[in-house]
Amino acid sequence: MRALQIPNLALNDGRAIPQLGVGVFLVKPGEAQRVVADALDVGYRHIDTARIYDNEAEVGAAIAESGIPRDELFVTTKLWNTDQTQAAAAFEASLDRLGLDRVDLYLIHWPQAMFGEALTAWKSLIEIAATGRATSIGVSNFEKDDLQQLLDETGVVPAVNQIELHPLHQRRELAAFCAEQGIAIEAWGPLAQGKSDLLERPAITEAAAAHGKSPAQVVLRWHVQQGRIIFPKTLRRERMVENAGLFDFELSAAEMAAIDALDEQRNFGPDPRTFDVR
Repeated sequence: MRALQIPNLALNDGRAIPQLGVGVFLVKPGEAQRVVADALDVGYRHIDTARIYDNEAEVGAAIAESGIPRDELFVTTKLWNTDQTQAAAAFEASLDRLGLDRVDLYLIHWPQAMFGEALTAWKSLIEIAATGRATSIGVSNFEKDDLQQLLDETGVVPAVNQIELHPLHQRRELAAFCAEQGIAIEAWGPLAQGKSDLLERPAITEAAAAHGKSPAQVVLRWHVQQGRIIFPKTLRRERMVENAGLFDFELSAAEMAAIDALDEQRNFGPDPRTFDVR
């Protein structure tokens, strides 16, 4: 059960994060333990879950059964929207379900500016981080204004912002702001969630043919070369192996530019500015 050779990226808090991992969003109860077990067996060491995914316990069970030393793993979970005013208790419950004494990254899942609770949640995450039980803290789906509020009110910069980002929705202004602040970007839905013809676009297919790679590998490599952290979702072991084959080729400047030109500012997930599910 050797670890894959996946690069680590430096975070602004001095920690390191594997650039590629496995996410378990929309992995059904009863399947997540097998998916995570397969990922760990293939050699992944970075797992991304969340309270609302309802599979933290299965993730924890797979980790426990793997026998992999805890310090070789990077585990992320997230604070759900209804828990923003009780983050400490929600965090303890997530640890209990995971069967862990700490996580490597804890995120506020959505900003929900219409309720005005994210700042309270962020202050709680700062306190959690001070205990060492969350090695790094960050946010998910935060827009520039949401991030600015945290910076202005606390001075503590999130380590990461996990956002929907793919060639059809490149979030350039937000990405530039995060870069200025030293906030690493984790791209969720890095392949546009299979809801478009992205993998059939000539910019993708021509690069795939040139490098002897799949269209999905080309898109994931595009992310990697821009310094983003990715965790494409898959239920299939063979696709996990394929997704890891990103570090033995490099897209040319022209190939990168052709993919950059695909931006349509087209999201397939919820709009963070209006998402109010609780």
